[in-house]
Amino acid sequence: MAYFRNLDAQVANLLGLLKKDQRWLILVNADPDAMASAMALKRILARRVTSVGIAYVNELSRPDNLAMIRLLRIPIKKLIPTLAAQYDRFALVDSQPHHHPDFAPFEFSIVIDHHPLLEEYPPDFPFYEIRPDYGSNSSLMTEYLYNMGLRPGKLLATALLYGIKTDTQSFERDFNDADIKAFRYLTKFYNPNLLHKITRSEFRVEWLKYFSQAFRKMRILGKGLTAFLGAVDSPDILVILADFFMRVHGLSWVLMSGLHDDKLVVVFRGDGLRRDMGKFAQGLFGDVGSAGGHRAMARAEIPLENIGNQHAQQFILERLARKRKKKASPKPAAE
Repeated sequence: MAYFRNLDAQVANLLGLLKKDQRWLILVNADPDAMASAMALKRILARRVTSVGIAYVNELSRPDNLAMIRLLRIPIKKLIPTLAAQYDRFALVDSQPHHHPDFAPFEFSIVIDHHPLLEEYPPDFPFYEIRPDYGSNSSLMTEYLYNMGLRPGKLLATALLYGIKTDTQSFERDFNDADIKAFRYLTKFYNPNLLHKITRSEFRVEWLKYFSQAFRKMRILGKGLTAFLGAVDSPDILVILADFFMRVHGLSWVLMSGLHDDKLVVVFRGDGLRRDMGKFAQGLFGDVGSAGGHRAMARAEIPLENIGNQHAQQFILERLARKRKKKASPKPAAE
């Protein structure tokens, strides 16, 4: 019995898209899982096309992301029009086109992702594999490397291992057997010292002020906690704070928000038991911005112009109140 599932048909379809004269750009909303997946896809495309680049659309400021890029030598650049103009084919990993507005101008030939599918955004790409049952996109990419007989080198294996570790939160979030198999397989090739150095890079000194702000501004709503921090240097601090407050006993969900680049950014975390945070985010903000994610983690980004003159904090609280009121309303009796 094969270690991973057989992907002969998928690999044949993927390789059938590639031509030697093509120039491919892999786009990501950069985090460890996305960057590791992009490295793996670059490994697959290399030597089969003229060139392969990797570009990110978000802001990169989290210390572990920066350490990962530096220590694992990830050749990633910020997406700008002049960079995109150098390529004629585009791929997307660990995301779907509706996940970020900067993906909208591109016609993707390859999409490989593990986030949930939405009915209003059916996949329609020359090649795609979307597996919401996987805890990490890095596990999916590890399967492709294995099926193609491509053994990951030390840097790639370390990246993929870290991608699995972060997206499954060391197997505390949703995962399946493929994630466990991929993690075990990658331990044969990774560098534990590099991984340790990356995982220890968590906070920046200038971010410590946001912890005190969050403690002052937090509001408890039943079994949930929300805090609006105002303008933030990076949305990454919202992720760090949301993960931090999820450690508080008795909380089942956390909603951390702030303003960045003329957008209201809202990060959701949940225990995965009572509420699906991806659906929660979509229900709260899907009509005014991009919103979605997993059962235990999600994100929304709303252009400030869509809020109007309303204060961002009040906008969030009113939507939460409306949602709670709707949930509490008794259902009409069946006739």
